Amino acid sequence: HMLRIAIAGFQHESNSFAKVPASLDRWKASGILFGQEIVDEYETSTATIAGMLARLKKESDVEIHPLVFTRLMPMGPMTVEATDYIMDLMLKEIGEKGPWDAVLLPLHGAAVSDKYLDADGEISEKVRKLVGKNVVIGTALDMHANVSQKVVANADIVTIYQTNPHLDTFEQAFHCTDLVIKTLRKEIHPTRCLQMPPLIVNILQQGTSDEPMAGLLRFADEVRHRSGVLSVSIAEGYPYADVPQMGMAFLVTTENDPALAQKYSKEIADFAWGLRVQLNGHGTPIKTALEEAKKATSWPVVLFDVGDNVGAGTPGDSTFVLHAAQEMGVSGIMQALADPDIVKKCIALGVGAHADFLTGGKADDMHGAPIQIKGTITAITDGKYSEPKPSHGGFRFYNDGPSVAIATDSGNKILITSLAAMSSSLEQFRSAGIEPLDQKIIVAKGTHSPRPAYEPIAKKMFWLASPGASTADLTIFTYMNRRVPMYPLEPEATWS
Repeated sequence: HMLRIAIAGFQHESNSFAKVPASLDRWKASGILFGQEIVDEYETSTATIAGMLARLKKESDVEIHPLVFTRLMPMGPMTVEATDYIMDLMLKEIGEKGPWDAVLLPLHGAAVSDKYLDADGEISEKVRKLVGKNVVIGTALDMHANVSQKVVANADIVTIYQTNPHLDTFEQAFHCTDLVIKTLRKEIHPTRCLQMPPLIVNILQQGTSDEPMAGLLRFADEVRHRSGVLSVSIAEGYPYADVPQMGMAFLVTTENDPALAQKYSKEIADFAWGLRVQLNGHGTPIKTALEEAKKATSWPVVLFDVGDNVGAGTPGDSTFVLHAAQEMGVSGIMQALADPDIVKKCIALGVGAHADFLTGGKADDMHGAPIQIKGTITAITDGKYSEPKPSHGGFRFYNDGPSVAIATDSGNKILITSLAAMSSSLEQFRSAGIEPLDQKIIVAKGTHSPRPAYEPIAKKMFWLASPGASTADLTIFTYMNRRVPMYPLEPEATWS
């Protein structure tokens, strides 16, 4: 008989310290997709769903049923209304269109809602209750997942991206789906164990091509090739979610051998614990980085604005770097800022007009004061662009909302966007007539997501110790729900 496989999910990375809630109207504006819409949006990308579809298509006896999917940029936690709406929609679609042989859940793993601290665990449990214990469930998570035992207990297969920036989204989803199909055909009998040592890896040390993560992943890869192992995943966790499962996690899936899964996952967790000092470090102060950039003899110099990392839920309107540069008399800076009101005003003025206004630092009180910008409006765009090369998360199509480019009288190039915009693609600026290669100093909003775009052109790079809702300095946050003790917030934390 034909195997019926459903795809349903939502993806959100929720920043407990960000001020903008993930409300239902924001989810709807972002797009809640059904059926063929899901295929149209993602099939040609390298995102999670593309990997799932590609693997399912290889089977002649599988009916693919994409039901519902939605993803929203990181921001504050999901509201109760949004949580109920999205979960009810998923459960209704899965319930009414069954029965299923398998259900694939493209989730993120760091979703927090005002209703559930573990939104991913909650939906996993609800889906399991709905379909019963004989349906195979496969869950694909982001590397920034705060993986809970509840997520793992309610799925047969869980895979996690193993690169940051996230360039293996397609491969991991393909792998997850492959294991689901093999489980369905009784070719494998997965057993798993999740280890959760009280360990945080700082955002600055989360790049997987750099040590110490690179070495940790090499060790995980060695374990992956051992006999009896089906899958190995390391989650870096997401330190801006104030939840009990916040932190690193280590998952091993074996062929019908829970004791082996436990032994190997413990080995990897122990290896990581041994690297705990190296997994935590500090950024460069803004003024130090600007001094260095000013002295540089070749450009562009790229400054990563860690504190306003839009990919971690910040508003994208931080002005700390621009204020510091103004004070120091440093110019030649290219940066994006989100400010929908100013975009509207500039559109009314038109290209070629001179603009003078206060912009940025308006979304909340964590990202600096508004800064005066005086300059000429050089371009007005719809803010839509596409990235042909591999990008963070595998996305191809971007939309920053209506945007305006301004050449300031002081020599900066500022792109003002309507929506908080990640700096994942050089096309973001090129589409507005600004050439990144011609700039002296580039301020990229983000820590790892801008790297595939900016590393190849940067002559020098600095990760800033900038304030904001995604600052690398976790001591400024007041956590209510995390485990205590945790390293490095409590340096005396132990793991056995």
